Amino acid sequence: MHYPKTGVGVLIVREGKLLLGRRIGSHGADSWSTPGGHLEFGETPEQCARREAQEETGLHIGKVTNLAFTNNFFTAENKHYVTLFMLADEVSGTPERCEPEKCAGWAWFSASDLPHPLFAPLETLLKEGGLLPVLSGALNRT
Repeated sequence: MHYPKTGVGVLIVREGKLLLGRRIGSHGADSWSTPGGHLEFGETPEQCARREAQEETGLHIGKVTNLAFTNNFFTAENKHYVTLFMLADEVSGTPERCEPEKCAGWAWFSASDLPHPLFAPLETLLKEGGLLPVLSGALNRT
């Protein structure tokens, strides 16, 4: 029997720009995504967001706020994910490519210049209106 998996995406915004990395080697390869990964057993979404940001980018994040969730089916891979998006406040450090086998590199993007293609959960968040308020500063408290 198949069950949905829970992913956590970390929206890291500085000066109105979103940190995105180009995915390598897994579902969504060659698409642009936020830092994130699987929610582990016994872990809160906030803990997952901090852990994934640190593991993937070397960034340290303080306060984390629940933002939205998306529901995506990856038909070709026969996967189903519910992704919890978290907004990271109090971010310190400079993004580094800590997992070169998973990410081609990190870059900052404004709302008017988002790269394509976006990773499916991030694309869904954009279509549902949950991303642009973050980039316009309405939810950004950093």
